[in-house]
Amino acid sequence: MIDPPNGDVERLPLLPPALLSERQREVYDALTEGPRGERPPAFRLTDGAGRLQGPFNAMLYSPAVGMPLQELGAALRFRTAFTRREREIAILVVAAHWRSDFEWYAHEGIARRAGLTDGELAALRAGRAPLLADARERIVHEAARQLAAEHDLSDAVHAEAVATLGRTALVELVTLVGYYAALALQLRAFRVGVPDGEPAPEWGDDDGHPG
Repeated sequence: MIDPPNGDVERLPLLPPALLSERQREVYDALTEGPRGERPPAFRLTDGAGRLQGPFNAMLYSPAVGMPLQELGAALRFRTAFTRREREIAILVVAAHWRSDFEWYAHEGIARRAGLTDGELAALRAGRAPLLADARERIVHEAARQLAAEHDLSDAVHAEAVATLGRTALVELVTLVGYYAALALQLRAFRVGVPDGEPAPEWGDDDGHPG
């Protein structure tokens, strides 16, 4: 796992909706009125002043990058063949590897709605393999773990993933891990933590014990 960054002062000021340019407003609307905004959120996408939080605020600073980035995120979350549990297992593997407070905060809530248990979440947060009865979920977890930690897939895991998931889903899984790693890097570089009033996740040490 990657150690948390030093310093907790957010480096990108949150942008008020009233001060957004036309192109920034297009990104803002795509995030708040698109598929992420069509159901009651599991986490706070905006603060009390309507300013985007987490990685979404950074997308406003460069609409030319932010718009396609959010479109990729929407495709990975809402238009792949993965179950909600499978998708959240992979995302939480990335969040735990990077020890990304906001990424874990946001997706723990989504994962609970998808049916992940306290025990499964605790194992993922500690970097351990949860006890998963489903073969697809097990290979999603192991492939995501290898991709996050080793930036590659072993021949054995690649072969099992192709046999279990299929090549299309494996391409989507590799892309999903890369996308959430990119968000975790942005969150780290810009010192973005959980929203005010929300508890940060308790990361274990590298042996999976509480730090």
